[in-house]
Amino acid sequence: MSTIVKTKFPNRYDVVGSLLRPARLKQARADFQAHKFSEAELHHVEDEEIKRIVKKQVELGLKDVTDGEFRRSWWHLDFYDGLNGAEFFTPAHGYNFNGEETRRGGIKITDKITYNPDHPFFAGFEYLQSIVPDGVTAKQTIPSPSVFFPSDDAKIVDTHYHNLDAFVADVVLAYQKTIQHFYDLGCRYLQIDDTSWGMWASFSEGTLNPDLVPLAEAAVRAINAIADNKPEDLTLTMHVCRGNYDSTWAGAGAYDPVAEYLAQLHIDGYFLEYDDARSGGFEPLAKIAANGLNHQRVVLGLVTSKKPALEAQTQLIARIHEAAKYIPLEQLCLSSQCGFASTEEGNRLTEADQWRKLQLVVNTAKAVWDI
Repeated sequence: MSTIVKTKFPNRYDVVGSLLRPARLKQARADFQAHKFSEAELHHVEDEEIKRIVKKQVELGLKDVTDGEFRRSWWHLDFYDGLNGAEFFTPAHGYNFNGEETRRGGIKITDKITYNPDHPFFAGFEYLQSIVPDGVTAKQTIPSPSVFFPSDDAKIVDTHYHNLDAFVADVVLAYQKTIQHFYDLGCRYLQIDDTSWGMWASFSEGTLNPDLVPLAEAAVRAINAIADNKPEDLTLTMHVCRGNYDSTWAGAGAYDPVAEYLAQLHIDGYFLEYDDARSGGFEPLAKIAANGLNHQRVVLGLVTSKKPALEAQTQLIARIHEAAKYIPLEQLCLSSQCGFASTEEGNRLTEADQWRKLQLVVNTAKAVWDI
């Protein structure tokens, strides 16, 4: 019997997920919503634009690529809406992002949460997989189960369970089956996006707010139950940030209050936001390094996706070596701090700015790790 050789992800230079939606795609979606476009016509535009941005990612030298989340409106709500037992709704208000109110959107849990074999994300991954060239990996992103925990602030309204343990048990099973389905379609690199840890850190000082401890413990149980159940040769990583909407943010605070929980996760790598002072210092990385799971990689999100100005490569290299004081350099990688369009509105920069940012990530990583 042949031995499975696991590809090492994350890559030294990696991509978080979402990319700026081009004007043509935004117009197609608006025409579809106005009943001027059929669903087939919208999918045709999505396919063409995804093929274009995959080609561009490959040209930049990226070894794993995403579809830019071009078939989604929201980075998280579209996924939850595709599960059985949950449905999108429009709340009275949007989310608060540093004084700016977002577009309105939320999820109501109306029945038992279960895996949906016809989830639209599966067809989307099949298309991505079909156009990725040899030697390049199709990376799938989905929101973390902890972002799905019922919360008024998060606009996740539970009208069915009213019991976190029962809810988590069903969500874990739905995720396990969903991830297995992605694997059966050929997925070998999957990332869960998680704003919970960043926001929980923002609501705490030094140590985690006691009111949030049960949620953090439940999140560790849920994520580990998913990680421990996945196929051995599927890489599972997690991206953590504090919100990304129209170049604004929802939370600010160092990782210290949640570091001990992050260190307990059985995942293969962390994507951590580190583009400005909101994320604090690199000291919490020492807890991850000391956890004994030395196969894990930490992707430093040093290049901001919120502003068009390019970071100085010398400064990026200096920050990478600063982080290496707390975790070995061979466990570090580089990426943008977040995606460029967590929602279809996108951040305040151009597509050309976006490609320059990603090229900077590639070039800087090659310089640091001599690859």
